[in-house]
Amino acid sequence: MFFLPPTLSRSHLQRCSRPAFSRIYTPLLTQKSRGRWLASTNWSSDGEKPKITPPNTELLQPKQDGRSIETFRARLLPYWHLARLDKPIGTVLLFLPCTWSITMASYASSASPQVLVGNIALFGIGALLMRGAGCTINDLWDRNLDKGVERTRSRPLASGALTVPQAVGFLGLQLAGGLAVLTQLNWYSIQLGASSLLFVGTYPLMKRITYWPQFVLGLTFNWGALLGWSAVTGVVDWSVCAPLYASGVLWTLVYDTAYAHQDKSDDALVGIKSTALLFGENTKPVLLAFLLGSCLLAGVAGLGNQQGVGYFSSLLIGTFMLGLKLRTVNFNIAQQGGMYFRYCGYFGWMLFAGALVDYLIWYKDGKKRPLVEVRRQPQTHSELS
Repeated sequence: MFFLPPTLSRSHLQRCSRPAFSRIYTPLLTQKSRGRWLASTNWSSDGEKPKITPPNTELLQPKQDGRSIETFRARLLPYWHLARLDKPIGTVLLFLPCTWSITMASYASSASPQVLVGNIALFGIGALLMRGAGCTINDLWDRNLDKGVERTRSRPLASGALTVPQAVGFLGLQLAGGLAVLTQLNWYSIQLGASSLLFVGTYPLMKRITYWPQFVLGLTFNWGALLGWSAVTGVVDWSVCAPLYASGVLWTLVYDTAYAHQDKSDDALVGIKSTALLFGENTKPVLLAFLLGSCLLAGVAGLGNQQGVGYFSSLLIGTFMLGLKLRTVNFNIAQQGGMYFRYCGYFGWMLFAGALVDYLIWYKDGKKRPLVEVRRQPQTHSELS
């Protein structure tokens, strides 16, 4: 075995030239030790100069502590599903009655576009937060029932992805966000909006005691038809808002009965009641009656608000679309029930579009005030005095 003299360090030998080392030390090296030395100094066996090896930059990177993007997404995903953010149709259906009322109130009160757009944006945020809160409350009540239904057993609470304390904490954040939105409105609207929590909290219980939980959902989901008007004018005009609200309730009975048909087999086994089970094979004629009633009541609201051709033509088109589609749906096929549920959103969009067209025509034609008396609540201290 070859040993280096104590006066020569390895770093010194690595800096020396290949020919000089060969003359002095190569005769003393065995073949095995010579190969080791060449490898340690990066010299090739044919005498070429050593190549500089770049440092391993991976060793310089900080070690992951378990908070990677993938881990964060995995932790966030159950909350995403709990709030149904992956299924925005529910938020849209909650938001649309707000747009009807806001647009019709802006038309009746000659409100500026800033008032119209600002309230629609504010109610859009509120609909997103409160729909998520409603879903969290629903899943807290139904976490055991959901385990027996094929479509819902993978929900975060039913599957165990989230615990009850985690869901309650998340609900607190959602309600705090909804309260922050509500406090941007006038005091009348704050009181009116807070009163809707009674329906939000009790709706999940209705499916245990009545075959009409869809009716209670309609009372809950269409509260914006009242709240949107008061947000613009400071008070509800019941001559317009009452038939508009009732129209929305009947519309909800249409789309949520179609939705309930997806789970009617499992619901019957676990004891969940719904209008889908109540109506059975008579679902189509009953839903057609609800649809026509919704159209009639929305028409009454439009007459009371002196809406124009845009509103009434859109109302008729939306009703015709849903009625025509209803003829082709087979509610014994779960996928078709879900399809018609989503399709019902077109009715709400058409009603909003018609009211918006009337508003834009009024604004373009010199902002002539419609011939309708609008009740207003004083908004400032000077008006109150």
